[in-house]
Amino acid sequence: MQIHSDSFEHRARLSADFAAGQPTADGYGFAANRNPHLAWSGAPQGTRSFALLCLDPDVPTVGEMVGRDDVQIPVEQPRTDFCHWVMVDIPADVSEIAAGSCSDGVVAHGKADPAGPRGARQGLNDYTGWFAGNADMAGDWRGYDGPFPPPNDLRLHRYFFRVFALDVERLPLPERFTAADVQRAMHAHVLAEASIYGTYSLNPAVASA
Repeated sequence: MQIHSDSFEHRARLSADFAAGQPTADGYGFAANRNPHLAWSGAPQGTRSFALLCLDPDVPTVGEMVGRDDVQIPVEQPRTDFCHWVMVDIPADVSEIAAGSCSDGVVAHGKADPAGPRGARQGLNDYTGWFAGNADMAGDWRGYDGPFPPPNDLRLHRYFFRVFALDVERLPLPERFTAADVQRAMHAHVLAEASIYGTYSLNPAVASA
């Protein structure tokens, strides 16, 4: 299987159009938050559906350092995954997602019913947990919500878009499913995988490197 995007080059910087956060005149704020274009080909015979994940493996693990003006998060700090998009049951005859067709703008409290390919289901991304204590933003964040890495992080974040060809039409998942739920449900059903990643940073030192 192969995957490509007309929105960004593999291993190159994502535009702020496809991010949730961007610099503003008085600091940092929300960006256009459009999903990027993705297209894939070469799915093996027997493919009955696709699953899609977007994961950032470069998220800091020391939460109290995030966003502080008096400290920079070191590159060597241990990191963890943050899910920006999880979608399953994408029909086998779908091989492309247009830019902005599934997300266009930040929605407070999350998108209740994000747009997507017919029949597909979109799960909770990790902004659900991030905003859980924020009365203005808390809710079930479904579908795509793009990069908003800490402005004080010295590591360049990578955003992996991974498409899986599956031998089942529908994965057994709860109504409020996460990327971890999908990874467990996909076990022994993956026929092939393709991935591509773009990068993003809000740290001026990293962004200009």
